[in-house]
Amino acid sequence: MNSFKAWALFFLAFFFSGLMYLADGQATTSAPPAAPPMSNDDKAVDQGVAYVLMLVALLLTYLIH
Repeated sequence: MNSFKAWALFFLAFFFSGLMYLADGQATTSAPPAAPPMSNDDKAVDQGVAYVLMLVALLLTYLIH
C-alpha cells in the first residue's frame, strides 16, 4: 500500500507540474514588440569557420595516426 501511495504521489506531482507549465504559457498582456531585424555578425561567422577548421584538423590528425 505504501508503494502505491508513493507511486500515486509521484504521478500527481508529475501531472500537476505539467498543468503548471501549460498555465505559464498563457499570456495576459499584449504581444511583445517585434524583434529587430537580424544583422550579420562577422565575428560570429569567423568563429564558426575557425571551429569547423579546428574540427577538420582534429579529424585529419586522428585519421593519420
